[in-house]
Amino acid sequence: MIEKGAVLPMFYLPPVDYFGKLNSYNPDFLIEKHEHFPKQTYRNRANIYSPDGILTLVVPVVKGSKVHTPVKDVKISYDFNWQRLHWMSLQACYRRSAYFEYYEDYFAPFYETKEAFLFDYNEKLLQMLLKLLKIKASINFTMGYEPEYTNLNDFRQNIHPKKTAPFEQKPYFQVFGERHGFMKNLSIVDLLFNQGPQSLNYL
Repeated sequence: MIEKGAVLPMFYLPPVDYFGKLNSYNPDFLIEKHEHFPKQTYRNRANIYSPDGILTLVVPVVKGSKVHTPVKDVKISYDFNWQRLHWMSLQACYRRSAYFEYYEDYFAPFYETKEAFLFDYNEKLLQMLLKLLKIKASINFTMGYEPEYTNLNDFRQNIHPKKTAPFEQKPYFQVFGERHGFMKNLSIVDLLFNQGPQSLNYL
């Protein structure tokens, strides 16, 4: 157990702020594995930059019972082909970006194979994103659920689609920036596809 550092949730294609925090606390961070699944958070959604502004990609989950489901037990729903939709959206939004073609072969398999659990899917994506960002980090998980931490910075609720990220973010080139201006704290894929190997320096 780490004595100081941070606890972070497990997100789907997390926003830039998430990787900024992970990188600044690395190696002293834990990923929350035992919380109950909160709805309408980045745990199963990501924001990308489309020609019309922000586009939210949502990974549908199997409707659970009324009792809150532990996040590690949440199953992905394949009732409709969301993978095709997400992959087509990523292609449509980032095909013109400088580095999309460089990275697309890493991402494509995630939209072809069917992972049963959301947590496992997000973990595999996170491992790949850390590799592409060249962040050397081991992922360690919480051992059980703690409502609050006295010795760790708790980011489980702070990084949220409905909350404006308090961190300062320097603008970088975005494909549709000339239409809508700079959009901050989008999914890390926005930074990666636009900045490529410079992404880590940016963080």
